[in-house]
Order: sequence, then structure tokens, then C-alpha cells
Amino acid sequence: MTTRFAPSPTGFLHLGHAYAARVARDLACDQGGTFLLRFEDIDHTRVRPEYYAAIEEDCRWLGITWDEEPIRQSQRLDAYGTALDQLRRQGLVYPCFCTRREIREELLHVANAPHGPEGPLYPGTCRCIPAGERTARLAAGKTHCWRLDAAKAGSLHPDPLTFTDEIHGTVPVDSTLLGDVILARKDIATSYHLAVVVDDAFQGITHVTRGNDLLSSSHVHRLLQSLLGFPEPAYHHHHLLTGPGGRRLAKRERSTTLRDLRQDGYSPDDVLSLLPSGNG
Repeated sequence: MTTRFAPSPTGFLHLGHAYAARVARDLACDQGGTFLLRFEDIDHTRVRPEYYAAIEEDCRWLGITWDEEPIRQSQRLDAYGTALDQLRRQGLVYPCFCTRREIREELLHVANAPHGPEGPLYPGTCRCIPAGERTARLAAGKTHCWRLDAAKAGSLHPDPLTFTDEIHGTVPVDSTLLGDVILARKDIATSYHLAVVVDDAFQGITHVTRGNDLLSSSHVHRLLQSLLGFPEPAYHHHHLLTGPGGRRLAKRERSTTLRDLRQDGYSPDDVLSLLPSGNG
């Protein structure tokens, strides 16, 4: 068994991170397996150098250690490009030239606009642009991203895809649940969806542990694994820690960090005692 904890170095760790790290570590340790640390740092606009060391320091302070040298996604862009090229050769991605503003305006004029678990989905505006026009726009240097043609990708499987979650059981894959997700941008050469799938295969992750808020993303990831010929991991989507008002802990909400607790006199055992028992 191999699990991983994959924080983004865009801020200090909070209790939600501590819980996610402990779940992944304990699951591996209980089976005599391997626990890895990965830095999901592809968003260079938000990453700060000081947070790499801070994350490692906070984990060690809690007694959570890992088995191999951590990898950084920012150093693996070639691997993501190779995967994107493979999908491009299969005709499963297309360039999207829409701005966020144009997408919002388009959705206002679309009857029964497609919706997913997190709100409106991209309406597929650029999916049917003729090949010649696409080529001309690309040659002219038009700003674009690359989107997965979700319906086309899902239709390639004669047998329904599923993934197995230790809490939710066998889950049928809905390839269009999140619509035509972005796989790469001009300014960021990959996306969370593509990078995490490539890295999980590269590191031999057998059990993906993460918060229940990412359950819908697993539909996309299982589809990409199948398209790219990657092994299928098992999943463990645990519940989320919440703060006042039931809102999940998040950096952007300025949730109390582990460093705040340490400065307030909490010991590692005190912090761990704040976490739910078990891995549910």
C-alpha cells in the first residue's frame, strides 16, 4: 500500500491538513506500506518558497514523517505535457479561447445551462469550432486553454467505468459530471486534474486519500486513468473538518493554522487530540 499527502505550498497548514495527513499516514502504516509527501505547486501565482519548509516542519512537529524525498509538481511539467499530447493524439482535447467573462455571459443566454456539483459548467462553446478555424486561432497566438471533451472520452468505454471508495463503495463514473474540465492553461501548463493523475501513477499510489469535497473530481480522474493506461487506485474520501458556521477549514478563510496553535502553547498531542478519531 502506498498513500500520499499532497498539500499546496500557498499557506501554512491548518487542522484540516493535519487530519488529511494523518489519515493517509495511518492507512499506510497500518498495512506496513509507504507514505509519501508531494507538493502540488503548479499554481506559481500563489506559491511562496517559504511554505515548502514550513509544511515539512509542521508535519515533523506532529510526528508525521514520510518515506521518500518529496516531489514537486513544478518540476514535472514535461510529464504532464506528454500526457496531454497523448490525449490530443486521441482527439479527446480541444483548445478553448473563451475568457471567464465570456463564459459567464454565455451561460446567461443558455436555456437549461449545464450544472455540476459546484455550480454552472462550461457550456462547450469552443467544442464545435471547425478544425481550420482552430488552427488559425492557434497560429495567431490566441490565448487558450485545453479542455477535455468529456462526453467523447466517456463514450470510448463499452463497459461502464467505476471506482472503488472505502467509504462510498463502488461508484459509477459520470464522465460529464464536471463538464469539459480544463487540463492545461497557457500560463499554467497543466491542471490539478491532469497533474494528480499523472503523479499518482508515477509514484505508484495504491490508495488515494483526500477530503470528501473531492469525490466528484474522482469521476474525472478515473476517466483520465483509463484514457492514459494508468493503474486504478482505491479511494478513501474522508469527511472534512469544519469551523464556525459549518464552513470547511481553508486557507482562504484564514483558518487557524498549526503554527497559531503552537504559538498558543499547544503540544503535538494537544493538536492531534483535536482531530476526529478513525479515518472516516
